[in-house]
Amino acid sequence: MKYFISDLHLSEAEPGLTELFQHFLSEHGPQMHQLYILGDFFDAWIGDDDDRPLAYDVAVALQRLASAGCGIFFMHGNRDFLLGPNYAARCSMALLSEILPLDDANVVLCHGDHLCTLDTAYQSFRAQVRNPQWQLQFLAQPLRARRAFAAQARAQSQAHQQAAVATIADVDANAVVELQRAHPARTIIHGHTHRPGVHQTKHGQRAVLGDWRNEAPSWLRLDGHCGELLAHGQTWHFVA
Repeated sequence: MKYFISDLHLSEAEPGLTELFQHFLSEHGPQMHQLYILGDFFDAWIGDDDDRPLAYDVAVALQRLASAGCGIFFMHGNRDFLLGPNYAARCSMALLSEILPLDDANVVLCHGDHLCTLDTAYQSFRAQVRNPQWQLQFLAQPLRARRAFAAQARAQSQAHQQAAVATIADVDANAVVELQRAHPARTIIHGHTHRPGVHQTKHGQRAVLGDWRNEAPSWLRLDGHCGELLAHGQTWHFVA
């Protein structure tokens, strides 16, 4: 069975989320053939050389899952776009491209932030920090400087989200149409917006993963083409 999660925003400031994730793996791990982490797994990632205990604890938990036979796949989000191959190897997980059609070609995966095209301020920031040259320069800085930048970026992001109109912070319908034209799949699975549910689109549907706020886990699982999404006490069933 395929499982999909996103937007856990794991951080040392909220250890309960890490414990919740470990409990999730203990409970659902035996059913997982594949686990797809679709971004914002960490609240911030400043480089694979980060020596925080959180990074170690998560790597151990994922290694244990992989050792049990589960394939683990990671897609970058807007908070952890710097997670690289060294840490992925520590977790025994494979890094995915920004947009990925699943093997049955009926489902396409993405984090979802690139679909929020009406938020032009964020898209400008996204283009900057996804630039390989910017990333090399950032990763060359000391850990202390990178931690300070991440803290400032989180504060600015929270202020921006509070000020943004809801329609601007959500996905743009035209961007969704373009994605489904480029990848003719019936179902898009993504996170980022923190607006879980199964939403109809012009060419199919979007299954939007929930965040794990208030220590309430959210996940989607596919058994063949039968999908089930759980988020914030609600359940949606759909055909992918």
